[in-house]
Parts: sequence; structure tokens; C-alpha cells
Amino acid sequence: MILTPGSATLDQLQEICLTRCPVTLTPEARPGIEAAAALVAEAAQGEAAIYGINTGFGKLAHVRIAPEDTARLQRNLILSHCCGVGEDTPAGVTRLMMALKLLSLGRGASGVRWQITQQIEAMLARDILPRVPAQGSVGASGDLAPLAHMAAAMMGEGEVICRGRRLPAAEGLAEAGLTPVTLGPKEGLALINGTQFSTAYALAGLFSAWGQARAALVTGALSTDAVMGSTAPFKPQIHALRGQRGQIEVAAALRGLMQGSQIRESHRDGDQRVQDPYCIRCQPQVLGAALDLLRQAANTLQAEANAVTDNPLVLVDTGEIVSGGNFHAEPVAFAADQIALAIAEIGAIAQRRVALMVDPVLSFHLPPFLTPAPGLNSGYMIAEVTSAALMSENKHLANPCSTDSTPTSANQEDHVSMAAHGARRLERMGQNLAQILGVELLCAAQGVELREGLSTSAPLSRAIARLRQDCPALAEDRYLAPDLAAAARLIAGGEITNAAGLSAGITPDDL
Repeated sequence: MILTPGSATLDQLQEICLTRCPVTLTPEARPGIEAAAALVAEAAQGEAAIYGINTGFGKLAHVRIAPEDTARLQRNLILSHCCGVGEDTPAGVTRLMMALKLLSLGRGASGVRWQITQQIEAMLARDILPRVPAQGSVGASGDLAPLAHMAAAMMGEGEVICRGRRLPAAEGLAEAGLTPVTLGPKEGLALINGTQFSTAYALAGLFSAWGQARAALVTGALSTDAVMGSTAPFKPQIHALRGQRGQIEVAAALRGLMQGSQIRESHRDGDQRVQDPYCIRCQPQVLGAALDLLRQAANTLQAEANAVTDNPLVLVDTGEIVSGGNFHAEPVAFAADQIALAIAEIGAIAQRRVALMVDPVLSFHLPPFLTPAPGLNSGYMIAEVTSAALMSENKHLANPCSTDSTPTSANQEDHVSMAAHGARRLERMGQNLAQILGVELLCAAQGVELREGLSTSAPLSRAIARLRQDCPALAEDRYLAPDLAAAARLIAGGEITNAAGLSAGITPDDL
């Protein structure tokens, strides 16, 4: 994949996250990169104090560094900042983080040599990934600790994951025929200043949430048919009067998914119920709002993925090197909070549909807990409890991270974004949501099949057929954990969405 700095798309970023595709910068980026590097090299030999080039860092910015010590300064910076702790960052997120750093450096405002970008490209091409501990960033002054682990691996320090094996970085580079880089003036600072770690995690969370929001269209339509819900609340005129894009799209998708259902047609007349509960009736309003929120987050994250977020910045056109604050990850923190809210609400309304289906008082003549022989069998009783536990956990995790801050670095960095763990939690929340929707899928399919003599629509029938390849109908109680795991995999992998005929894309303009 050839990346053009400033123009990377969400589709490109998702492919980087999910595959091992090689990534390179367009050659057109090279002149700008080298022009900025030349300005930095000149400044490093000059008399004027310029932050991070011939000075110390952070609270030590007042300390002048001699020209002969500038390379040592950058090496010390990287090694001293390798303070990450905790579990390893997933491979896909690490690949995406490296590609985002390429995009940032490729804008020609960071002052690194072309050789630095080539090292990142070569490591990606050979599937040599830095081992990056996931904890340690507060999301301001850049994702310092995690990006330092990336930079250290480029220098032959620390550890790498080399085609699945954990090795000392120097050994992994040598095995791949690569030479460790020696950092020049500002290059270490350019590598660790920036929001690429937080942004990569947030993008991975976005991709997962978007796919699962689309899966919720299918599970929600199935649940509506299972409880013999009405499609009248999905009429286009209702949603046109409000004018919310996501709401209009969700209503249209639900109408299409349920078109041709015999179950729906069977109770158009003579049904004494006046209105369905909100978890059925208000799906367009809730899921549509979640989609709109994800779109807003996507716009922020796409801009951030193409941004220059290190410091100081090299303004080639004016010949200036200026200090700013683009490393502050507040936009990413806000986006991560938005994604978390959407994930929590998609799961909350889905869980209420599960509760509706297992309750004989509310499910419109379905047997208790969706088992043909209640009493002797408990059916999906505890599967519903599991979904409730996960829903509540996601509500807790959705509390905002961006409103938290703490001063660091001797009060020099006195307001921080907390974007890193705000974005990291999205992985866990997405796993929880996939499981909630998996439980809904199991219950809704069972409910539809218990409407004997009536069939659902063609798209929903295909979704059930795909589920039944892995999970048979529940005739009597059995060990259910494998069913729940299989259903969650089908949701997370997009197979249920595909079976129902919804495209698997994640681009926020594509529903």
C-alpha cells in the first residue's frame, strides 16, 4: 500500500490494522521530508536555542546541548522514555501505529531524514513489530512511553515480535537483514512526540464498533420478528420528520431486512397490542444516533491519522522551527469517549431485547426462556444474565476518560488528555458488545423458529442459517458456553451481517 501523507482513508487504515500488507510512503513525500531535515541539521549546529534539537526536554528545556552531543541526546531520550508496562499492544494496533507515524513524518514538518521512514517501512514489510507495552501514556506531550518502545526497536534496543517470535530487537533486525538506525538531531523527539498510539487504538475501536453496529441491525430485526413486533414505527415518514441521518438509515435497513416476513404479515390485523416496548420501537432513534456518533468520531480520527502531531514543527516555507502543542491528544480522547458511548448504548438496547424475548409476559406467547420444555430446562435464562453483566460492565467503562487530567513532568505538562487508556478500553468494550449481540442472535433465532408454520424474511433466514452451521437450535439444555462464543465470533467477524446481505464495509459513509 502506498500512502500519501494527508490523504489516508479509513479503508486504508483498516486494511493496515487487519492485514500484514506492506506500507510505503509515496516517493513524492521525499523532497519535503529532506528539506525539513536540512533545516534541523543546520539548526543543530547553530547558536540559537531550539527546543529538542540543542536543548534538553520538558522541564529540562533550559539546558543547552553541545552540537557533538545531539545524537547522544536523542538516544538517551528514547532509552529513558521506554517505561511502558502491562500487556503487549496487539499486532494490528502496532502496525497501524507505525503506519500513522509514517504518515505524520511524511508531511515534511518533523525534520527527520528519509532513512528513518525507510526503517519503519522495512520493519512493516518484514513483519518485525516492536513489542510495545500498552500502559504508560497520559496522552499529552505525545504517547511518549509506547512510541519510545517503537523507536527503541528501530535502534536495535528493546524487543520485537518477529513473525510471531519474541526476540531482542537487535537480533530480530539482523535476522531480517536490517541495520539499527542511529538517530540524528530531533529524530528521537519526532518519533515519540505524537498521538499515533492513542489514535491507532481508537481507530481499531472504531472499526470494531462500526461493524457491530451494523450487526445490531440484523439482530434487532430478528428480535422484532421473534416477538412479533410492528414495523409501523420504521415508516420513512416518521424519520424524515426528524431529519437525523442515522435514524433514517436504520429505519430503512430494518424495513429492508424484514420485508417479506410471514411472521410480520401474520399479525398485521387483530393484534391487540397498541405499541411495542422502546427496545423494539425506538431502534432507529437509538442505533441511528450511535451511528451518527461513530461518524463524528471517524471524522476526527481520520483527520488525526493524517496530522503532524510532534513538536517542535519545522515550517519549511518560512524556515522556522517552532514549538506548539499538536501532541496533546484531546481530539482523540473525545473521539474515544464518543465511541465508548455508542458501544454502550448499542449493547444496552440489545440487552433489553434479549430480556424481552426470554420473558413470557412480554414475548407474545414465546415459552419462558425460549425453551420448548421449561422447568426441566432453563433455556437461555443465564445467557440473558450474562448479557446483562456485560451491558453493565460497558456502561461503567463508558464513563469519560477525557474529563480526567493530572499534572506530570514536574508540572510542565500540567493538563493531559488520557486518550491512551480511553482508546485502549474500546477493545474490551467491543468484545463485550459482540457477546451481547451474540446472545441476542441466539435468542432471536430461537424465537423465530418457535413461531411454527411461519417463516421470517429471506435476509433474516440466511442469517439464521449461518448461525445454525455453528449453533444448533436449543431443543433441550446443553453446555452453552461454546454457543455463546461461536455467536460472538460470527458477530465480530461480520459473517451474520454478510449472510443477511449487508455489505461488510466500515466506511462511515457506507451503510
